[in-house]
Amino acid sequence: MKGFQQFLAFAETAKHGSFAAAARELGGAPSTIAKAVARLEASLRVKLFHRTTRQVSLTPDGERLFQRCQRVLAELDELEADAAGARAEVAGTLRIDMPIVYGKQVVMPVLAELHRRHPKLQLDVRLQDGFADLVRDGIDVAVRVGELQDSTLVARRFDRQTLVLCASPRYLGEHGTPRTVDDLKSHAALVFRMPTSGRNRPWQLRQRDRPVELQPSTSVRINDGEGLVAAACLGLGLVQVPDRMVAAELRRGELIEVLPSCRPEAQPISAVVPSGRLVPARVRVLLDALKPLARRNR
Repeated sequence: MKGFQQFLAFAETAKHGSFAAAARELGGAPSTIAKAVARLEASLRVKLFHRTTRQVSLTPDGERLFQRCQRVLAELDELEADAAGARAEVAGTLRIDMPIVYGKQVVMPVLAELHRRHPKLQLDVRLQDGFADLVRDGIDVAVRVGELQDSTLVARRFDRQTLVLCASPRYLGEHGTPRTVDDLKSHAALVFRMPTSGRNRPWQLRQRDRPVELQPSTSVRINDGEGLVAAACLGLGLVQVPDRMVAAELRRGELIEVLPSCRPEAQPISAVVPSGRLVPARVRVLLDALKPLARRNR
């Protein structure tokens, strides 16, 4: 296929951020990869990368081309698998991005069972509370909490979670228990610093059957959910986190839920894949394995 190697060199360079890394992936020399990309730029008459001595980054034209290349290469991989009769045997690398605590507690056991059933399936698991760019980062599936904002992605809901406001018995004993949403203004707040924006995540509640969003003043910001729970158990203030994250602490009495009647509506949890692609077998088996969770939460 004329020019295919140039597009492949471009896509791997965009994915890894350097000619050297792309060369390692493709089994060639960095200079060969760089020349292939330069020939592609010359033939298209556009600049695809900003180049420095250490790395390369996509131009706006390069971003648009990379998104299209990712879709095409994924479909070629699927066609190759079909032609080789590989559909009956799940193989290849499943790249999945998911929130840290939910991923560990809920999705990791599902992945472990998949790996046992399909020994040739390789797992590339990325645990983070920020949002990955599925196309740019080469992610097959991302687990997302909340309503989907990106129209270029397809979401399959399979679970849900509720946010819980709680504090330790020690804190409530020293500062009193808030009885209304307005009472929260006089209490110490522990807030989550969102990794993508660096902003504080607001508290979400319901007051008189209406959603309420609060930006509590705070002297403690933490960018990790488990860290927030630990700080709350130590009596540093009130915290709002997903119910699953504090289920054990609530059972043991280390934390006490505050204003349970003001819990917000449950948030959907979805498996998200890029739209416009054939779904590889390695992705289909994961989506199928998550379906029992959806039935459990109906």
